[in-house]
Amino acid sequence: MSRRLDTVSNVWITGAGSGIGESVTRALVRGGHRLLITGRRPEPLERLAQLAPERIKPAVADTTCKEDLLSIAPALEAYGSLNMAILNAGTCEYLEIADYTSDVIENNIKTNVIGTARCVEIALPALRRTRASGLPATLVIVGSSAWWFPFARAEGYGASKAALAYFAHSLRADLAAEGIDVVLVSPGFVKTPLTDRNDFPMPFLVTAENAAERIISGLARGHNDIAFPKRFTWVLKCLGALPQPVIDHMAASMARKRPSEQES
Repeated sequence: MSRRLDTVSNVWITGAGSGIGESVTRALVRGGHRLLITGRRPEPLERLAQLAPERIKPAVADTTCKEDLLSIAPALEAYGSLNMAILNAGTCEYLEIADYTSDVIENNIKTNVIGTARCVEIALPALRRTRASGLPATLVIVGSSAWWFPFARAEGYGASKAALAYFAHSLRADLAAEGIDVVLVSPGFVKTPLTDRNDFPMPFLVTAENAAERIISGLARGHNDIAFPKRFTWVLKCLGALPQPVIDHMAASMARKRPSEQES
């Protein structure tokens, strides 16, 4: 039976200033939990802290910067043993193949993969101390369902999320003997400031509040893989199980046509 979040817990949340991270913060504070919230901009964190100043501590940091993270590492246990780290900070940049640049790949990998890995570096010692005291410890990595199918323009974003999924599953194997749970969250399209920039249809779009509810519900139930909305993620999984030539044909057919191709 899951012991996650069944009593007041101390939780670290990255990417807390907006989107899913902000909604998860609001939901957890309503549940009475104590939170350390991280983001690059202090203003959104300070506004969130006003919800419950005695239970929310802002910790401004760029998750890709080792020095920033080392400076906030002591705060992870400001309320006592760290029970959970929700590593949610991320970015999404799409690649225009006609103007290919490796910078887009680098930006996605640096924030989504390297940033998450650096957060694990400071969270893991605190979670190990929690387990040593006999309490549950959980590492949550927020990825995306995008890695199940090779979408056009998503070379950088999709690759970073595929790397996160492998990273999370490997950590789960390595940390199982220590009793530290590793949870992978794979959302579909969620309405956030990042997805507001998208210029294409987003099927089964859910609100950040709805995403937060699903994540917290899955954590409380002891799930180690949380994917939603089910109608979307099941479709992607089914498509990803097709023979590769079929996947290649479908992916190419969905690619955005260039102006010259549209004219012809």
